[in-house]
Amino acid sequence: MKDFESKDLYVNRELSWLMFDERVLGEATDTSNPLMERLKFLSITASNLDEFFMVRVASLIDMQHAGYNKKDIAGMSVDEQLAAISDKTHELVDNQYFVLMHTLLPLMEAEGIHVITKHEELTGTQAEFVDRYFEEEVYPVLTPMAVDSSRPFPLVRNRTLNIGALIGKKGEDSRDFATVQVPAGLDRIVEIPSEAGRSFILLEEVIERNMSKLFLNYDVFCAYPYRIMRNADLTIDEDEAADLLKEIEKQIKRRQWGEVIRLEVADDIDPGLMEILKMELSVRSDSIYRIAGPIDLTFLMKMYGLGGFVNLKKKVYLPKPVPEINDGADIFEAIRNHDILMHHPYQTFDPVIDFVKSAASDPEVLAIKQTLYRVSGNSPIIAALEQAAENGKQVTVLVELKARFDEEHNILWARRLEQAGCHVIYGLVGLKTHCKITLVVRREEDGIRRYVHLGTGNYNDSTAKLYTDVGLLTCSEQIGEDATAVFNMLSGYSEPLYWNRLCLAPLWLKDRFIHLIEREEKNALAGKRSYIVAKVNSICDREVIQALYRASCAGVKIDLIVRGICCLKPGIKGVSENITVRSIVGDFLEHSRIFYFDNAGNYEVYCGSSDWMPRNLLRRVEIMFPILDEGLKKKVIYILETLLADNVKARVELSDGTYERIERTGGEAVCAQETFCEWAKSLVKESDTVENSRVFIPIEGA
Repeated sequence: MKDFESKDLYVNRELSWLMFDERVLGEATDTSNPLMERLKFLSITASNLDEFFMVRVASLIDMQHAGYNKKDIAGMSVDEQLAAISDKTHELVDNQYFVLMHTLLPLMEAEGIHVITKHEELTGTQAEFVDRYFEEEVYPVLTPMAVDSSRPFPLVRNRTLNIGALIGKKGEDSRDFATVQVPAGLDRIVEIPSEAGRSFILLEEVIERNMSKLFLNYDVFCAYPYRIMRNADLTIDEDEAADLLKEIEKQIKRRQWGEVIRLEVADDIDPGLMEILKMELSVRSDSIYRIAGPIDLTFLMKMYGLGGFVNLKKKVYLPKPVPEINDGADIFEAIRNHDILMHHPYQTFDPVIDFVKSAASDPEVLAIKQTLYRVSGNSPIIAALEQAAENGKQVTVLVELKARFDEEHNILWARRLEQAGCHVIYGLVGLKTHCKITLVVRREEDGIRRYVHLGTGNYNDSTAKLYTDVGLLTCSEQIGEDATAVFNMLSGYSEPLYWNRLCLAPLWLKDRFIHLIEREEKNALAGKRSYIVAKVNSICDREVIQALYRASCAGVKIDLIVRGICCLKPGIKGVSENITVRSIVGDFLEHSRIFYFDNAGNYEVYCGSSDWMPRNLLRRVEIMFPILDEGLKKKVIYILETLLADNVKARVELSDGTYERIERTGGEAVCAQETFCEWAKSLVKESDTVENSRVFIPIEGA
């Protein structure tokens, strides 16, 4: 029996995530992407990094404070991880700004788009416009704050952009600190007059230029922008919380007082001002990032969203209809005719919304039960559930209050649903409810029938246009029974004695995954067909990885499609030489979780909400569901085959844990996401099922 405990067989989770953000940055440097798309990807790297610090880095710092000494899967202590993260993120930030300042902004200039990053660059006419704009639009909103013996250092809010200054009374030598927050309620990008093309300046530059108007009778010796990141990881003792909703509301407010874990400053900041910020904010030297350009690159997404520049963007893809569900058709009849598989965002999310809407208004529907993890700002799902309750349906909704950074939204939704008469559950103590399931109970001529929607993504009609996910609509009696058991378990009834088709975390799913992997291992050792394909967002569970290593050693061919974190190292002789790992970063965020197990030719296909991570398998309520219909199985297999054939957006992981693009030496270029767009279009044109329009061949085992 081989020993798979060596730290050399694993990649640190946090460093693997940073490599993912580097892959996103790679899209910003890819010359095949239109210019504004490259700006968008650069913005995404910045927002990704913000969340990484507020959650993952914050968690490690908490461990450091607590004296936690246990090493991670790759043998790194907390101190070693923080040091490595610091080195890697400083390098990543430097690369971000090199791409912006030396590549993207010059390309924008060439296209007649002028972004003025220093107010000193304004022409006379532009300066007059900016000063007038400041006095009329900006000045009334600002609250300048000085610090002296009678005024303490103010609270600097998390992720806000601020301008720090050193000021002194006219005629005096003393220098005091002052700060002003750049108001988030105003547009950060200000369009200004331009003799040619279009010109823009950032709001902080408008304010910095006019700082003297904020501190009358003072000299402003210097002024520089800065931004802080605070520990935003909530710590909630659910056992002691009498009211979970109120406890989470209280913890959200505390985020603004969290420890400062990152400080971004202008690279040419005055040394005296730098020392004040460092001391007052209690920031470690390695947590200070000197920025050679505009702080907080998420403004680039707003630049992307400005009107115009159509020639510099990709054509917007509009999700196509699901052929099995015609406009105006009875959705329940369509589901009775055939299980329906939906592939978002290539196919529209509307059938899921219509499913809930139809249930809300159908007089034969008795009950609707649904889990909600993240929903959109003006959610039609929420409106339909409210309507259902008002129509006298029994509506049960589990709203997961602990969905990170969506806590406030979910509290609002929970209260709205309660006011409408829905029975709202706030999740389970100690667990996040991450599964995506809707159950509709309907009275029909032959008795009660249960209709179920299961998905790999959230009930969010906005992100459904951007995230790749798979959804299933079915009225399978066995799945319906399981769905009822799920909601009984979530409402505190009891766990069922057995499951027909569904498999849930945290009690059963991990064991099921390991069983399925080990079954392929046994088949390979017995000389039978064996093959595993898994598409997930992340892999970092040690036991799952070791099961994959054992299967690889037995000769099982394993192809993994992992968007983000992957702690597994492929291609190591005698360990993982039969494993490949690829990551696809494209216009849509790869989010679906799909699993294929050959099972000696009797192949099984599953989809679900869970990644191969300890948090998903042990600390969340997750669901894996089988695809039972043979035609739909082949659809899912086609999805996997296409992803594995991608040689445009895919990067492959090497045995040292790094990634490289696939070298295309010839043959046809395959971009999986573009292929799926064309596939969805062809299904609409043919108005027929996939099995009648193309031939599918099950994946052959190794």
